[in-house]
Amino acid sequence: MSGHPAGLGAEDKVQLSEEEQKLARERSWALLHEIIRPQRVILWGSIATVLIATLAATVQPLILAQALDTAVTPLLEGNSAPLTQLVLLFSAMVLISALLTWLNIILTAKISLRVLIYLRTRLFSHAQKLSVSFHEEYTSGKVISRLTGDVDAVRALLDSGISQLAATLLSMLFSAITIFVLDWRIGVLMLVMSGPIYLLSRWFQRAAVPIFRAQRVESAKLTGRFNETFGGIRAVKAFGSQSAARASYGQAAEDYRVPVMDSVKYFGMFSPGLMLIGNFFIAAALVIGGYAVMGGTMQVGTLLALVIYAGRVFEPVMVLSEFYNLIQMAFSALEKISGFLDQKPAVEQAEHPVERDARAELLPGVKRGEIELQAVEFSYFEGHPAFTRTDMVIEPGSQVALVGPTGAGKSTLVKLMARFYDVSAGRLLLDGVDVRELSDEQLRREVIMLTQEVFLFSATVADNIRLGNPEASDEQVRAAAAAVGADEFIRHLPEGYDTMLGQGGANLSAGQRQLVTFARVFLADPNVVILDEATASLDIPSEKAVQRALATLLAGRTSVVIAHRLSTVVNSDRVLVIAEGSIVEDGSPEELIAAGGRFAVLYSAWEQLNGPDSEG
Repeated sequence: MSGHPAGLGAEDKVQLSEEEQKLARERSWALLHEIIRPQRVILWGSIATVLIATLAATVQPLILAQALDTAVTPLLEGNSAPLTQLVLLFSAMVLISALLTWLNIILTAKISLRVLIYLRTRLFSHAQKLSVSFHEEYTSGKVISRLTGDVDAVRALLDSGISQLAATLLSMLFSAITIFVLDWRIGVLMLVMSGPIYLLSRWFQRAAVPIFRAQRVESAKLTGRFNETFGGIRAVKAFGSQSAARASYGQAAEDYRVPVMDSVKYFGMFSPGLMLIGNFFIAAALVIGGYAVMGGTMQVGTLLALVIYAGRVFEPVMVLSEFYNLIQMAFSALEKISGFLDQKPAVEQAEHPVERDARAELLPGVKRGEIELQAVEFSYFEGHPAFTRTDMVIEPGSQVALVGPTGAGKSTLVKLMARFYDVSAGRLLLDGVDVRELSDEQLRREVIMLTQEVFLFSATVADNIRLGNPEASDEQVRAAAAAVGADEFIRHLPEGYDTMLGQGGANLSAGQRQLVTFARVFLADPNVVILDEATASLDIPSEKAVQRALATLLAGRTSVVIAHRLSTVVNSDRVLVIAEGSIVEDGSPEELIAAGGRFAVLYSAWEQLNGPDSEG
């Protein structure tokens, strides 16, 4: 079944197969190229500043050598002109290098910030496009980790890593070339010493890659654990499970600490190894150069320049080891980001969607709000049907109640109607058009699904209602609230419609939150409303107010309700009894009671429990 996201197993793996590693590298490089390409002009400007600044810095030791070898004697003879000229030239090179380095910092900051905005916007947009099935399996903590930690790791690479890496590599290259020009023997020694450095670097790379990948995986899990704990903080406190939550979070933190400590251990062996090789080369260069000076084949200024260049060749190798951490973290993050962006929506948009005015005339014989199932089947997992082959038509403007035991398939059916999932077989039509041929925007204009989980944003009451129609005027917002009976309590809030709501609407009662949600739906004016019984968790006074609002909201619209109360069922035009993924009874409440089947048994049981207002 395509409803479940593909590739999540690989997403959480620390050790990948060769094929998975190759695919991850290709995706990462493709993403890096994609995010860099729009910034290529600034990038080339940044590279040019690094190149010129490095050349200016490379010339400086040669100027010092020239001063020692050619300007000291004239100075002792009273001629300061040669030294003055060299000092001015040296100062000019320092100034050029400093100015271009400053310019490079500005340019790289522009690149990194633009990439940061692009990645976060694209990840957020992509997360919205992915199907409900994806978000039900892929924890929100991992999405947050992609949007924050992983994006910041890429930004760190672009912000300072690439420019400093380029400057360091260019400095090493120019210094190596200059060493060969000044003394070929020290140049050959440098080539010999590069062999052990290469082997040491390859060893560190192979050991570090899975460790850095493990860091990103455990970091995402740690974020997910934090997010889940505080997202369900009421349940945690209600059951007094703070200690268990702390222990679970502590274990996640420990799981993250292990790969971090492993990286420190490997780096602790890698960095001293580089330092040992680099210091050995500088000492050998001093010995070779010292004997050359004693033999008269080299001047002191040249020896000084050689020592400086030797340091610039091998000391940056130690700096590169620090960059390597940054680079590995960035590419591990790119793997995760590219893997997330590679996820395909299980519910895909049609290539050429049908667009229509929600109030326009429909096909001949089709009334507004008609739902038709033609040989519909659905499976969450292949070979395990959650809803068996069904043919059915729901008449426009009718209220249909779904009843049945938990796990019977009620939620599955309404999620198919709202196209949170696509049918595995058959067709589901809305006003004569397959829902797969409608754009998501079009479908949401015509069909709205409400669950018991009422969600209000941390915004004003008016803004929360206006979510149903972002273009609505203040008058339309108030009219929608008045229609469902919410206007009176809203006007009594501290700032009326401009009152800021707390997270999830915490400063409103459960009934008030429902009424605000109903006003939102009323403003959206859909043809079909699908809901999980809105009054199941309310007290009697709140329920009566919400029931009145619900009657107004559903009037003239097709409604499909998962019913938990007998009052909802008996007031419906039609009842569908669902069991084991099949519609086993279908008819009006009176017809099903008279038939003496499953619904009649449910009805009898309901009547025996506190009358018609009891919960199912």
